[in-house]
Amino acid sequence: MKISSVDLVISAVRRSQYPTDEKPEFLLVGRSNVGKSSFINSIINRKNYARTSSNPGKTQTINFYNVNEEFYLVDAPGYGYANVSKKVKKKFGLMMEDYLTSRTNLKHVFLLIDFRHKPSKDDIMMYDFLKHYNIPVTIVATKVDKIGVTQQQKQRNLILEELDLVIGNDFVLFSSVTKQGRDEIQNKIERTIIDA
Repeated sequence: MKISSVDLVISAVRRSQYPTDEKPEFLLVGRSNVGKSSFINSIINRKNYARTSSNPGKTQTINFYNVNEEFYLVDAPGYGYANVSKKVKKKFGLMMEDYLTSRTNLKHVFLLIDFRHKPSKDDIMMYDFLKHYNIPVTIVATKVDKIGVTQQQKQRNLILEELDLVIGNDFVLFSSVTKQGRDEIQNKIERTIIDA
């Protein structure tokens, strides 16, 4: 996939602000500090386009990145971060549920999970929610470069077992450092756009 243009179109907090041009949308979800900004930068082939923050939980809007005037990468607020008030957490939850259940442009979800750890309760809850609504998902195991090759199969099995992966959903090992998995993700986006 050749990336010719990227534009952060809107940082939305409500449905009325979402883009109305009907382009296919690919949503990124995951815990705060799982590496979503690095994932975006890697996929769009830009160094610091999506800002990585030293304060996890900083993204509090749904950010729509228009890529090649062809599709949107949609970055959702990270979940599971303790320093966010209950009220704000609830607001995030409702905003995400509304987007996931009502957005017809949503074609695919990339659920990012830190490969170094067992999936958290929030990861499992998110995946179960997506399964419940039959939303196609790719599990993206980030920070793969931080785990030795000999440990990778064991860690992969642990994650797949915890999540109870549904047939048809993909599992991709990803590293924004080595670019492992980037082509696979880009191909997934291209194929999904063609099929749509």
